[in-house]
Amino acid sequence: MKKLFLGFTLFLLPLLTKADNVIHITQGTVDPIPIAINSFKGVDPADLKIAQDVIAVITNDLKGSGIFRPISSAAFIESKTGITHTPLFAAWQQINANLLLNGEVTKTDSGKLQVKFILWDAILEKQLVSETFELSEKLWRRVAHKIADSVYSKVTGYDGYFNTRIVYISESGPYLKRVKRLALMDQDGANHQYLTNGSDLVLTPRFSPDGKKILYLSYKNRIPQVHILDLRSGKSQLLGHFPGMSFAPRFSPDGDYAIMSIAKNGATNIYEMNLKSKKVSQITEGVTINTSPSYSPDGKHIVFQSDRHGARQLFVMGRNGSNIQKISFGGGSYAEPNWSSRNFIAFTKVSRSSGFTIGVMKPDFVDGQSNERLIASGYLVEASSWAPNGRVLVFTKGSRYKGKGANGFNRIYTIDFIGYNEHIIPTPSDASDPDWSHVID
Repeated sequence: MKKLFLGFTLFLLPLLTKADNVIHITQGTVDPIPIAINSFKGVDPADLKIAQDVIAVITNDLKGSGIFRPISSAAFIESKTGITHTPLFAAWQQINANLLLNGEVTKTDSGKLQVKFILWDAILEKQLVSETFELSEKLWRRVAHKIADSVYSKVTGYDGYFNTRIVYISESGPYLKRVKRLALMDQDGANHQYLTNGSDLVLTPRFSPDGKKILYLSYKNRIPQVHILDLRSGKSQLLGHFPGMSFAPRFSPDGDYAIMSIAKNGATNIYEMNLKSKKVSQITEGVTINTSPSYSPDGKHIVFQSDRHGARQLFVMGRNGSNIQKISFGGGSYAEPNWSSRNFIAFTKVSRSSGFTIGVMKPDFVDGQSNERLIASGYLVEASSWAPNGRVLVFTKGSRYKGKGANGFNRIYTIDFIGYNEHIIPTPSDASDPDWSHVID
C-alpha cells in the first residue's frame, strides 16, 4: 500500500518507530487520504434512509480524524453500488480516490439491521477489509462508528476510537453562578444525556475500564467527596466515608481499585481503595500536596502531581509508593497527568512564556532532560483525556468571554497527540472536564 501512504508519510513516520523510547516528532506536511464513500445499497426506502444516515456518520468520523478526506459524491463516475461487484477502478482513480468504501443495508428475518461493507484500495485495485455487522436497528449509529473504526484501523494500524463515549461536566448559567451537571455523549456529540440534575456541584468524572461506572467528585451537602455512579441503574453512592476532602478519583486498569487524593490535617496524599473489600491504603506520605494520580497501562506505576519540590511537578512511583522520581523538567507548573495505553503521559502546563498548554511526554527521562512536547495552547486549556487508542486527546479550552449568558466560556476539543487536527465537539452548553471511554462492545 505504498501509493496509499505517499501523501501521509511525514505524518505517520514518527508513529511507526514504536520501539524507540524517545519522542521523535516533526510537523511534516499533512495530506489526508482521499476516500470515496459510495452510497450503500438498500432493498426498500427504509433501508436506503438508514444507509444514508450510516454514510453521514462514517463520513463525519473519518473526516474528523484529520487522516481522511472524503470526496464529494458529485464527483463519482461509477453508478454501481453494493458489495456484489468488483468496482470499475479506473473510474475511481480518475477522481483521485485512494480508497473506496462500498456497502449495503438489509433487514434480517429477525428484524435486526445487517450492514455489510468492503474497503477497497482503488490504486492497487484490491480488497483491504470486509465485514458484516448485525445489530438492533436503533443501534445504527454504533454500526456506522464500527465501520469507521475498521477503516481507520486498517489504514493507520491504530485501533479506531469512534465507537466510544465521552463523559463531561455540562455548565450553564451566569459565569459567577454556574450550574454543573454530569453529562454523557457519543464521541461525536450525538446521543447526549444528563446524568445529574445540577442540584449539587460535580467535577472530574472518570470512566471505569468497562464503561459501566463513573467516579466523580460531588459537593453533595457541601462536602467534597468521591461518588460512584452505575450507568445501568442510574444510581449513585458515596465511595467511602473518608476523613477530610476526597477528590481526583480514577479507576485502576482492571477496574478493581480506585485511586484518589484525600486532604486532611493540612496535607493531601494519595490513597487506593479496593472496590470489593473497601479496604483503603495510603500510598504517599508527608505534608505536601500530592494529587491527580493516574495508573500506568499495566497498573504497576502511578504518575501524580506534587509540590514537594516547590512548584507543581510530575512524579512517577511504584504502585505502593516506592521509588518516587520526578519526570517534569521543562520549567513552569505541571498538573493533571494522564497515562495513555501507549505509554505517553498527557499533562497541563502553566508557564510565563507559554501560558496554559497541553503537553505529552514519555514517563522516562535522561539526566534530568525533559522530553515533553506541547501540542495545544489557549486560554485555560486543561483536563486532557486519552482516546482508548492512545493517539487522540480530548480537552477543555476556555474563552475570555464572561457575559451573563449560559454559553461562551468552556468548550471541549480533540487533537491528535502530535498537535494536529484540533477541532471542537458540539455540546448543548458549555463543557469541561471530559473523560473518554473505552470502545463500546
